[in-house]
Amino acid sequence: MRRLSLHLGPLRHGLAAAGLCLGLLGGARADRLPLPPDTPAAYRAECGSCHLAYPPGLLATSDWKQLLARLEHHFASDARIETPALREILAFLTRHGAADGPRSAGGIPPRISRSAYFERKHRKVPAGLWQDPRVTSPANCEACHRGAADGRYSEHDLALPELRRR
Repeated sequence: MRRLSLHLGPLRHGLAAAGLCLGLLGGARADRLPLPPDTPAAYRAECGSCHLAYPPGLLATSDWKQLLARLEHHFASDARIETPALREILAFLTRHGAADGPRSAGGIPPRISRSAYFERKHRKVPAGLWQDPRVTSPANCEACHRGAADGRYSEHDLALPELRRR
């Protein structure tokens, strides 16, 4: 069988450059996790009244369902909410939660900070920093990520100087 040889020269280099740009853009998008446009006011009010209204994609849908099923024991608090708001929030998190995989947290209760995704993104954070009075917990995204409330989690825009790349 005869092989067809095709000279791609400049085209091959153009495709490689395009792939590199897409890879870089993909990495940038990974640091942007804004709340979806259809975020219910109930989610912002109920969940955001105690902590950051976390982007639903930070946790697997199955984990969100488990959290909402146990709101009377929500991280040592009774966070129960009225049924209509609960249904609306559950539908929202089901639509926008991550698929099972790296963002699955496991454990009871599931924690974003136990997901493989979170651990990979924070592997260089010194263990003692989680107890620092400015941070207090891995759940306090806004302590380190200045733009967390807007869905910006870039490692290049950190609030704590000791975490910034030099």
